Amino acid sequence: MKRKGTEARPAWYVDDRLVVRWLDPTSVVIRSAFAARERLLADHPDTFGVPPRFESHMMVVVELDRADPEAVERAISEAVELQRRR
Repeated sequence: MKRKGTEARPAWYVDDRLVVRWLDPTSVVIRSAFAARERLLADHPDTFGVPPRFESHMMVVVELDRADPEAVERAISEAVELQRRR
């Protein structure tokens, strides 16, 4: 994984495709296929969310102050694999 972005909004990429990006001090966005995103939302509603601006994008937002670390790690691993397959 390669770090890009800015100092204020770092992002991590695989094969020049976004995996994770820092949104603000309390949240990050992770790339996610739509079906996987729905599963994450159902299984971990306190950890993941989809604000209206991301509804049409293959992304899920992580609320860091309430995050389940194992669920976030799994979501990032899935994002890496998703970006490698394309």
